[in-house]
Amino acid sequence: MTSSNDAGEQVAGRRRRADARRNIGSLIQTASEVFAEAGLDVPIREIADRAGVGVGTLYRHFPTRSDLVVSVFRKEVDESVEAAKMLAAENPPGKALELWVKHYVDFIAAHRGLAAAFNSGDPALEGLPAYFLERLGPLVQKLLDAAATDGQIRAGVKVSELLHGVGMLCVPPSCGGPIDPQRMVGLFMDGLRYGAITVGDKLDRNSARK
Repeated sequence: MTSSNDAGEQVAGRRRRADARRNIGSLIQTASEVFAEAGLDVPIREIADRAGVGVGTLYRHFPTRSDLVVSVFRKEVDESVEAAKMLAAENPPGKALELWVKHYVDFIAAHRGLAAAFNSGDPALEGLPAYFLERLGPLVQKLLDAAATDGQIRAGVKVSELLHGVGMLCVPPSCGGPIDPQRMVGLFMDGLRYGAITVGDKLDRNSARK
């Protein structure tokens, strides 16, 4: 039989775990917003203050800055996965791809300094590019293939080509004035649409060969 003391300790334990989950969620969300605004080098205290917790609480859950960066990045990749699924379910193939690419441009803009962090030699960050490709790669390839089958873009475009191409267009130029990444990527997408072949076109071509 459980004593009243034991029951009280169990309730207190559940409350502590619930508080810890809320603190972790608040810290990750706040860090996501702060990193997007000010980059990855923002003072840790600023993140804790905006999340409404003490610095000690932050370090208890995320002993290093890299631990926090990893958690934020994984959360946002998972959100991008859900966005790809939702867009594919709610839009025609070409539109779904176009909307996801716009989402990806915003994703890149929100991760200023992440490429440098990947190359910093920090072992905690080494697995993030692979996590990104493993989670997003198959879904984005499906978006590309569906759009090609529907005659909205040219066939044979690989997910690595799309991700790298869009990523490069979002990098600030070393010469000249600033660019609008969404406009540059829009031109890139126009290039993918050039040479698209619809199912009807394929049937007409096959018929002409007979």
